[in-house]
Amino acid sequence: MEFENVKLVKAANVYFDGKVTSRTFYMPDGERKTLGFMLAGDYEFSTAGAELMEVLGGTMEVKLPDSDVFVSYSEGSAFSVPAQSSFQVKVEGYADYCCSYK
Repeated sequence: MEFENVKLVKAANVYFDGKVTSRTFYMPDGERKTLGFMLAGDYEFSTAGAELMEVLGGTMEVKLPDSDVFVSYSEGSAFSVPAQSSFQVKVEGYADYCCSYK
């Protein structure tokens, strides 16, 4: 999939000592998205607004808010995270993703 006519922020978002990175861009309608990459590791993320996370490659195990179990998401799958919450991610190999912010 391609995105056209976007505004790209050059500086990378770098988390967890460089094991998670992303680049922010804006769609023509102003919607903010990030394209990111996670190396193997265990992570916990907090959200301000609601997010839709699409897995573009690799696999991630995700424990969403109000859940006691990790669920596997791989290429072609997606999950939503509510605003003002946190979620846990485990990556064994790598995970390539696109996050859309609502």
